[in-house]
Amino acid sequence: MRFEPGRLIVHRNVRRGRIGWVRPVRVVSDDDRGLLLWLARDTAVASEVTEAGVGMRGIPFAEWVVSTYRLATGRWLGPPLLKFLPTGAAHSVWWFQDAQGCFTHWYVNLEEPGIRWDDGDLAGVDIVDQDLDVVVRPDLSWAWKDEDEFTERLAFPEHYWVPDEAAVRAEGKRAIRTAEAGEFPFDGAWCDFVPPAEWTAPPELPPGWDRPPAR
Repeated sequence: MRFEPGRLIVHRNVRRGRIGWVRPVRVVSDDDRGLLLWLARDTAVASEVTEAGVGMRGIPFAEWVVSTYRLATGRWLGPPLLKFLPTGAAHSVWWFQDAQGCFTHWYVNLEEPGIRWDDGDLAGVDIVDQDLDVVVRPDLSWAWKDEDEFTERLAFPEHYWVPDEAAVRAEGKRAIRTAEAGEFPFDGAWCDFVPPAEWTAPPELPPGWDRPPAR
């Protein structure tokens, strides 16, 4: 399926059948290359926390896996983001900006290829975030990110949602080679993107945002 440009959909992360986070986004484009999304600052979002309200990064993973969970709503307080999900790839690429709206770096988010769904009134794409990431600077130098978290969680295979460490690292290395070569999408594409003025931050999560994950 393809999503119409301008449509509001939800980008969701799924962990072993549970929703990890939900982010309403606008579709910038959707073509053979992949799906390009826009996340506005102050967008209403949701993320999984413990009953005490602690996020997964706030406690050791050994404690997280024996916790009970709920989805807490809030606001996207990070920078506005472009997110590109290349067709068939096990990663997405995000464009980060500074406070003045100028491009600062790319972020390769390693993840299982997204599964799309469309319920009519609401549509979305569900991914499984594999936690290990790569930061790519404007000069095309790069660095792994979140290796400590990735290694910590791999020690709990009965609870972790990443079954194959080698496959995740291999995907990261493929993206790195593309970046080092300055090939799309690391060729300057969309670095000066400015969203339409009417794409204001959704003040509430759309009805249906918490529907069961796509399979």
